Amino acid sequence: MAGEIPQAQPPPAVPDPDPGRGRYPYLLLWRWRRNPLRRPSDRLRAWVSLGLVLAVLVAAPAAMFGVGDSAYRHYRSTADHEARTRDHRPAVLTHDAPRHPEPGSDEAKKTRYPVPVRFTGPDGASRTGTTEVEPGLPADSTVLVWVDDDGRITEPPLTAEQIRSRTMGWAILAFLGVVITGLAAHAATGLVLHRRNLAQWDAAWANTAPRWSRHP
Repeated sequence: MAGEIPQAQPPPAVPDPDPGRGRYPYLLLWRWRRNPLRRPSDRLRAWVSLGLVLAVLVAAPAAMFGVGDSAYRHYRSTADHEARTRDHRPAVLTHDAPRHPEPGSDEAKKTRYPVPVRFTGPDGASRTGTTEVEPGLPADSTVLVWVDDDGRITEPPLTAEQIRSRTMGWAILAFLGVVITGLAAHAATGLVLHRRNLAQWDAAWANTAPRWSRHP
């Protein structure tokens, strides 16, 4: 009837953009859930990802402890060898050490300048070399230097702190190396499967397109 107000109708149903959202709350497992659009490559990639995660979880700690133990043994042996072959000897400055522009400051206390010195080698002969000393030391001052078996000024033997620091550094590098390798393997696998999917889509479209474009 003209002028009659039509009855109210319910709003049209809006399709859910993610129909599996309510039924499948664990989105991280979407490659395993039943889905008509899931391809065999999706399931393969899911299993490969799971395998890589488990492998990294096992291999990363093992590599960290294995490399760390080897590094500790190496540096411990090096420190023992240095302690046996290096000697702490007195040396005399042959020149004045440079003065720091800010005497008495915290920076001056940490600063060291290379200065030539004279010392007696393991063979009893007088030798010269260069070592780092505090600022402002006058010539003829006596300092202690580390000397190796060949009579050369060298670094002191490795300390326990240096051994621990270097060992931790190698252990962390080993751990990160395994993790990065796992990530690279995951990315490479995804790229290969992605290219395979594209090739399959191209082949399927090559078979289907002529049927759509064929005129009746």
